[in-house]
Amino acid sequence: MTTAAPAPAPSGRDLPHPPCEEIRLESVLHALSDPMRLQVVRELAADGGELSCSHFVLPVTKSTTTHHFRVLRESGVIRQVYRGTAKMNGLRADDLEALFPGLLGRVLEAAARQSDRLGGR
Repeated sequence: MTTAAPAPAPSGRDLPHPPCEEIRLESVLHALSDPMRLQVVRELAADGGELSCSHFVLPVTKSTTTHHFRVLRESGVIRQVYRGTAKMNGLRADDLEALFPGLLGRVLEAAARQSDRLGGR
C-alpha cells in the first residue's frame, strides 16, 4: 500500500496560493490581460517547467515585476515556491485546464498570433 508523502512543513517563506476550487475566471482573465504578465505566462508555457524570477527580463522596475508575479500567483495562474534562495515559478496549467477547459491554450495561441502579426512585439 502506498501513502501520500506528507506535506512540507510551512515556513516563513511559503507563499499563499488559492486552492483550485477558489480560482475565479475574472481573476485569471485580469491576470492575463496585462502584456507583461502575459509575457511571463508565455515563457512559462514554452518552457513547460519552473523558471526563476531572475530568468524574466521585463522592461519595468523590480517592484513592478514583483507586483506582476503577485497578481499571477494570487489569481491562480502560477505557483511560486522557494528553492534555496531562488523563487521558482510554474504555470498551474493543469488546474486552469480542469477549471476552464481550453482557455489557457486559446489565450496562448491568440497571443502568439498577435505577436506574429505585430512583428514580435
